[in-house]
Amino acid sequence: MKTTKIVTSFLTQDGKYLILKRSNKVRTMKDLWAGISGIIEGNEDPLYRAKKEIHEETNITEDQITLIRTAAQMRTESPQYENHEWLIFPFLFSVENPKIKLNWENSEYQWITPSDLKKFEIVPSLEKVLASLL
Repeated sequence: MKTTKIVTSFLTQDGKYLILKRSNKVRTMKDLWAGISGIIEGNEDPLYRAKKEIHEETNITEDQITLIRTAAQMRTESPQYENHEWLIFPFLFSVENPKIKLNWENSEYQWITPSDLKKFEIVPSLEKVLASLL
C-alpha cells in the first residue's frame, strides 16, 4: 500500500476552529472542508511543513501563531485512490485576530465549534483529527 504523509493543522481562537473549503482547482478532495493541510516532502519536519502550509494557505505568518498541541499520527484510507493511505500529522495552533487571505487551494473559510463539523461535507477522518487535538 502506498502511504502519503500529510500535515493537518487547525487554528483556534475564542473557542472556535478554522476550517477551509478546498477549491475545485486542487487535485484531490475538491470542494470538501478540511483543516490546513499539505504533503510532507521527503524527510521534511512535519512541524515545519505545518507552519509553511498555514502561511501559504491563509497568509498567517509563524510569528502570529502559537503551537498548543500535537497528536499522534493517524492513518486513513484514501477513498480516491486504490491501495493508498494518508498518514496524518495533526497540529493545533492558537491565533489572535488573524487577517486571513486564502490562496488558490481554498475557496472559503469558516470559524466553527467542533460540534458544527457534522454540518459540513468534510475530508475523510477530519472529525477524528480535530478530536485528537482537543
